[in-house]
Amino acid sequence: MLDNRLKKIAELVSGDGIAVDVGTDHAYLAAELVKSGKCSKVIASDVKEGPLEAARNTVEKYGVKDSVELVLSDGLDNVELNGVSDIIIAGMGGETIADIMERVARSGRANEETSWIIQPMTKPEILRKKLYEIGFVIWDDIIVEEGDKLYNVMKAEYDPNILFEFTETESLIGHINEEEPVSRKYLDREAERCLRVAESLRKAGKTGEAIHYEAISAKLKNGIGTENVSDIIGFLDSLYPFGIQEKWDNSGYLVECPLEECRRILLALDITNDVVDEAFKKNADLIISHHPVIFEPRKRLMKSDPVYRLITDGIGAICMHTNLDIAKGGTNGVILSKLSEKFGTVGDPEPFEELGGENSLGWIVTLDEEVSAKQLAEVCKSVFGCEYVRVNNSGRKIKRIAFCSGSGGSMLGEALEKGCDALITGDVKHDVWIDANNSGIALLDCGHFHTENIVLWELRRVLEEKFPQLDIEIAAASVDPCEYV
Repeated sequence: MLDNRLKKIAELVSGDGIAVDVGTDHAYLAAELVKSGKCSKVIASDVKEGPLEAARNTVEKYGVKDSVELVLSDGLDNVELNGVSDIIIAGMGGETIADIMERVARSGRANEETSWIIQPMTKPEILRKKLYEIGFVIWDDIIVEEGDKLYNVMKAEYDPNILFEFTETESLIGHINEEEPVSRKYLDREAERCLRVAESLRKAGKTGEAIHYEAISAKLKNGIGTENVSDIIGFLDSLYPFGIQEKWDNSGYLVECPLEECRRILLALDITNDVVDEAFKKNADLIISHHPVIFEPRKRLMKSDPVYRLITDGIGAICMHTNLDIAKGGTNGVILSKLSEKFGTVGDPEPFEELGGENSLGWIVTLDEEVSAKQLAEVCKSVFGCEYVRVNNSGRKIKRIAFCSGSGGSMLGEALEKGCDALITGDVKHDVWIDANNSGIALLDCGHFHTENIVLWELRRVLEEKFPQLDIEIAAASVDPCEYV
């Protein structure tokens, strides 16, 4: 009666109490659980009357209608869970399964004694990540082969105290036993799929995203590897030399990793307590940030200090501040690339504040066509991903633009001296706005966070290109510390 997929699901059912089969369709699984003697009672639910009618025919055909209760329900909304030991949700999309389980967890109906046997038809990686976010732990993560198809079957339990999150790569690998031939076959297929995605991205000119998927493919094929922390620091120093940082800065290897080797890296603009929490949950060995986590001398170290948290949680920290802003290809280099994609430019970019070699604090570009301040502001919103841009109305058309990431309002005088029509930066003070209006130059404040956070994707690109076996992720907690109301 059952194919390999449903047989594996039936095998995982404990039979210690009532089993619930959500989205039962024809109720073949429910009938088999009763007929085999594994379960004395099964509740079979579906959101539509049609499948329930088909289920009714099945249970009557196999003589188990007294032991199978049919319930019309959207997920588990109308299902009584008292006495239920096993909940089965199979044959649905991963996002749909996650939604059903989240509704149960949020309503307070989930308990730690019930086993959940789940089998997504699509997006198992989204389901895995979501399960841990809503308080479920995956204990079994099995690949089942049926013809030319490979299915994910998982067994999970509710644990509201779980402190774990999957990274993007780990959500694809899950807890699958890579040594089993069918599991290896599945992971190799996923690796090939990621390579196809990477190829399409390269053709579309999205090189950074292509490298990301190539790195994921490498990890699916060969597993997550390790690198010596000193090699990572040496590589970063070769691109963004720590020696070129401003004298007042404190970039470098600020919190030492307990171990010399590293497997997982989290990237963030700032090392906040939320970022440390995320790194801990994702088992990251190292956080690489833009802003230094240690800047001013500390006379005491409190538990609320992220530095305390890094040390107690055994997480290292590398911080690249002004050296990343100054170096070619760093923060301002990313802005240069993004603006050049949006506008046609004339000639080579000029250093805004030249610092020797190929190093510059910001750049100046000349557009091939004039734009208004409002048009430039709209482009900046797209480039930086910010909700708002503060801009004055200079009344002039803009062709020559200076920009500096972070807090560059103090460079307004240099922009004027170099004949610029506009200055793009962040954290502009009131008196600078007054000076800009008096001088007739357009000033655009796109926010300190937004003019710098975009460099994280470039950091991920260069690191994944050099170390494809490392698990490198941009922190979800790397967010603007302000809300706009």
